[in-house]
Amino acid sequence: MTDTDGTPAGPGAAPFRGPARDPVTGASRRFDAAVRAYVRQHPRATVVALGEGLGTAFWRLDNGRLHWLTVESPETAAVRRMLLPDGPRRRTLACPVTGPGWLDAVRAPERGVVVTVRGLLAFLRPPEVRALFAACAERFPGGALVFDTVPRWCVGRDPRRTDARTAAGAAAPAAPGPPPLRWGLNAADLPRITSAHPNVVAVREVPPPGRGPLAGRLARWRRHVPLLHTPARTVTEIRFGARRTAPDPGPGGAPADPERPAGHRSR
Repeated sequence: MTDTDGTPAGPGAAPFRGPARDPVTGASRRFDAAVRAYVRQHPRATVVALGEGLGTAFWRLDNGRLHWLTVESPETAAVRRMLLPDGPRRRTLACPVTGPGWLDAVRAPERGVVVTVRGLLAFLRPPEVRALFAACAERFPGGALVFDTVPRWCVGRDPRRTDARTAAGAAAPAAPGPPPLRWGLNAADLPRITSAHPNVVAVREVPPPGRGPLAGRLARWRRHVPLLHTPARTVTEIRFGARRTAPDPGPGGAPADPERPAGHRSR
């Protein structure tokens, strides 16, 4: 699967992103616009890029004062350090993006933190997505999280599920591929993201910059039409309140799941 700008998406695709595969189009422009808006308000903020691969957004967004933390798997982090060596305000951390270790590596969070997650959340399980939202809301008061995802119908129509069933009955084992899509988000689901943590105070879809309101409406309509077979990725921004608050447990002692309607039981 690829992003709308042709960039491979997903945890296994991150190493393919680099100076020649980091086009400033499609979702990239929306990510850049959201980060720039946050950095204008917090010039010395830290941008945490989860699963960035060899992305070069730092050089597009650097204002001369911000700090940049790339979080990657050990293998990809080693390649990134070799090709894009760390600098005074730019670091690469070898750490699981779904683990808590990178949260402690953010220096001076009181200056502001904006977390970007591109091409990753659709491959995580709903509890992992929920935990990431809650952890960022708890640890980064006044911060933001920008992520992309696919609509829910893409998850149900993922062709790799069919390929896996076909390969299971074949004589020769199939070559391993990227993980299946596990999480999608529709426009109607956005308000429920606030239930992930009390400190989630605002959720919005980031519109395509410079195209006017009509293009934004067309993009929202396009992603709800499965027959187009074009899983258009949407970019969403979550804003966190200025104070750290304790999470409000949902039924059974766990935070409410923003990805599932009320009354729907997780598998």
